[in-house]
Amino acid sequence: MKDLTNAACLAVYYVSLYPMELKLFYASRVKALSADIAILKQRNRFFVAAEIISFLAAIGCVVLFTLVNNGSWLLWMAAGCFVGYMIVRRFDVKNDQHIDQLERLRQTYHNEVYYQENDFSCFKTGNEYADAHHEYACDLDLFGVGSLFNRLNRTVSRGGSDRLAAELKSLSAETDHTKAEIELKRRSIDELAEMETFRMAFLSEGKSVADGIDTTHILQALTAAKHIRVPSFAAQTWAFILAWASVIGVWTALFLAVFTPFDAGIAVWWSIINFFAVFIVCSKSLRAIGKCVGLLHNELKAYVRLIRLLANSTFREDLNRNICSDLKAAATSFNRLEKILDSLDRRSNVLGLMFTNALLLSDFFLVRKFLKWQHSYMEKIEYWIDCVSRMDANLSMATFKYNHPEAVPAEIVESNDVIYTAEGLYHPFLGQKAVRNNFIIEDGKYYIITGANMAGKSTFLRSVGVNYVLAMTGMPVFAEHLHVSCFQLFSSMRTNDDLTHGISYFNAELLRLEQLIAFCKSRRKTLIILDEILKGTNSLDKLNGSRLFLETVSRLSVSGIIATHDLELSKLEDAQGNRFINYCFEIELDNEVTYTYKIARGVAQNQNATFLLKNILQNI
Repeated sequence: MKDLTNAACLAVYYVSLYPMELKLFYASRVKALSADIAILKQRNRFFVAAEIISFLAAIGCVVLFTLVNNGSWLLWMAAGCFVGYMIVRRFDVKNDQHIDQLERLRQTYHNEVYYQENDFSCFKTGNEYADAHHEYACDLDLFGVGSLFNRLNRTVSRGGSDRLAAELKSLSAETDHTKAEIELKRRSIDELAEMETFRMAFLSEGKSVADGIDTTHILQALTAAKHIRVPSFAAQTWAFILAWASVIGVWTALFLAVFTPFDAGIAVWWSIINFFAVFIVCSKSLRAIGKCVGLLHNELKAYVRLIRLLANSTFREDLNRNICSDLKAAATSFNRLEKILDSLDRRSNVLGLMFTNALLLSDFFLVRKFLKWQHSYMEKIEYWIDCVSRMDANLSMATFKYNHPEAVPAEIVESNDVIYTAEGLYHPFLGQKAVRNNFIIEDGKYYIITGANMAGKSTFLRSVGVNYVLAMTGMPVFAEHLHVSCFQLFSSMRTNDDLTHGISYFNAELLRLEQLIAFCKSRRKTLIILDEILKGTNSLDKLNGSRLFLETVSRLSVSGIIATHDLELSKLEDAQGNRFINYCFEIELDNEVTYTYKIARGVAQNQNATFLLKNILQNI
């Protein structure tokens, strides 16, 4: 506990410093844990030596007993050595478990060191969530190698991963986020970000399953277990009384057979009848239960530890406290399920199973425990798994906040209009080298952004989009200040052809714009982000089509940012200055191209394509 307190104090100290100092903090924790692991491994060697010595001593005492007269004391010594062996063995197992726990925790900290070095290869990319038809996910690099999800994701379960992906994609939902919901979520994330030792303990527990805990399989298995036909009479009071009467009876018969002239055959036959009665009644059901959940034993045990950790934690924020409260009952449920699974595992010892069924009716009582668990908890399992998944996703977001103390909370306002006011806005992937920009989006306005190639237009559009996604999910944003309302988001920046389905690049663009229009018509307020409308056609057709599209879509309840190389589109401001506003990323041309990456009012004057091409061709 002292080590955890020291780690927490260090965490608070480092997070208040420049972000790069976090790498030193994480590295210091790796070093400290490595030292602790080395000590435990030395202790492990001592335990192994003690086990060997005590075991050999017990064997030696037994051998000597056979060689000497009046050596009964040697049997007592052998028993003592054996007891010593069992005690040391128990300490050895606990020591191994502690080593495994610390090694997982060390790897968790090591992964954060890699993160600080911009190496995200140890985190899942979320490729399975990528959807080229989603309203904005593909354009804003939410999924894939080096994506926002790749940087965010610390989830230890499939349910948590699915939840995190759904959070990032949720801005296209028909129901708007509300300020109250976002504030609750932000406070939840803020609290979890402060709980550094708790977060890392949770993440390290999840690493006990190599590929993460598959909550989908767990839920499917437990749902299947719900429909297993189990003898219902086993849960009845009369069956319970009868079973105990039989157990007491067989042990009484055995006692009498040993210490009195009572016929031993009665005890033997009674035991045989017990065994076959339990086998006939219970074995089929127990095989079905084992088939459903037995293969997931390791995942379930890891999941139980996560639930136990959450249930035993104390939170002050409502969302976290409610999840914790709900999971207290879940901890009891999963603890009982874990004991049932342990009992199922012990059934693999056939000889032991025969004796325990004959003398204790163990399978009957195991079926009874499962029936009671099934009736008491089965209906709540899906909800509890969802609770853990929500916390799993929130802990990923909290870790992201902790790793980026330079980011700030967004200010959310209640409004029926699109409001987006940013000061010092930049893209989170660029870090400290990013150029900051100020920008304001007013409701119903369209911002035409012109500029040369590589001047920063597309990066700026993504900065606007991805920071809005962060704000709506309760995470901090990368700006000096961001003031936003809640609205829908749609982008069209990356369009690909699909030769498999006979869709050309231009046709894909048209389909995307058709999707955009349908989306905007069905939503109350939307911000659209477009990069080069109709790239797949000739210049004049592209200009006319782009102008027609913007003039038409501006009739909807939509605001927009449009990046383009077509300077002619900037004339829309002259025709409709109340709706269209020109901005640009200007460059300077001299002996080389100078990029400022600063957005400004007006229309770009300089282009670089011909200039750069001349430099390439001059050596021909």
